Amino acid sequence: MPTKNFLSSDEKKYLQQALKTEIRPEVRERILIFLLENDGKNYQEIAEFLGCSPRTVAYWAVHGSPNNLETLQDKRVKGNNRKATDKYINLLLETVDKNPKELGYEFGRWTGKRLSEHLEKTTGIKLSKSQIVRILKRKKYVYIWAKYSLEDKQNSEKREVFKEKLDEYMRIAKEKPSHLQIWFWDECGFSLRTIRRRCWTGKGKRKKVQGKRRRGRVNIMGGLRYSDKKRICFMIKKGDSLTFYEQLARLNKSIKEEWIAGGNRAEDFEKKGPKILIILDNASFHMRSGYPKVYPLGIL
Repeated sequence: MPTKNFLSSDEKKYLQQALKTEIRPEVRERILIFLLENDGKNYQEIAEFLGCSPRTVAYWAVHGSPNNLETLQDKRVKGNNRKATDKYINLLLETVDKNPKELGYEFGRWTGKRLSEHLEKTTGIKLSKSQIVRILKRKKYVYIWAKYSLEDKQNSEKREVFKEKLDEYMRIAKEKPSHLQIWFWDECGFSLRTIRRRCWTGKGKRKKVQGKRRRGRVNIMGGLRYSDKKRICFMIKKGDSLTFYEQLARLNKSIKEEWIAGGNRAEDFEKKGPKILIILDNASFHMRSGYPKVYPLGIL
C-alpha cells in the first residue's frame, strides 16, 4: 500500500480537477480512492467511507493509474464482458444439454474450458472455465459419470407393446397376488480388489495402497417381487446359465414353501399355485436351451 502523500502535486491537482468534471460515477469513486489513500487512509477506512469492499479498493489502487483516468474505467464497457448475461446463461444451459458432436466437434463431452471457448465464439463473451463451472453449479448441474444408454439398439414398437402388456400384468399382480407374481430379476458382482482413489498428500510424494490384485469377486443373483417388494438374493460363484437355472429353482422352491405355509397343499402348487412371471434383461445365459425356457420380456 502506498505511503501518505505519495501523489505528486501535479497528480493531486489533476485528480481534484477530474473529480469536479468527471461524469462517470464509478470513475469518480476510484479517483477518491487515490485521494483518500494520499491522505493516509488504509483500505478498510476507504472502503467504509465509500461503502464498498476493501477488495475493490485494493484492486483499483493497484491496477489504476493517477495519471490516466481510462485505467479507472471498467474494461467490461469495452466489450470484454466478465459477467454473464441472462441470454448467455440460457445459451450455456442449452449447449451443455447437447452432444458436442451435434455442433461439429469431435469430442464427446463438455468441460468448463470447452464450453467457455464455444460460447466465446458464439457470443463474443469470454468467461473462464471456473466461472462456467460456478454458473452450472448454481443452476443445479453436477459433473458426474454419464450413464450408458442402449436406446439406439431398442425396437421402439416392440418396447411399447411390451410396456402395455407389462402394465396389465402389474395390475393383475397388484390386485390378485395369489394368482400372479411378478419378479424383477438381475445379477451383479462386487470386486474385492483394492481401488485406487484420489487423496491428499504432500507435493512431490504419492501415497501407496496395497496392490493385491487377486482378491476375488462376490457375485449375487436376486429378485424383487412387485406386489409387496419382497426381496430374495443368492450368493453365487459365477454368473452362467447353469447357475442361473439353479437359482430360479431355489426361487420356485421358496415361493412354494411360502404358498404351503399359507395353508395350501404341496401337491396342489403346480395347478393352483400362483403363476410366476420373471422380468429379465437380455443376458446370453438367460436364453440357454436344454432346460425349461424362461421367456425374458425385455428391459423397461
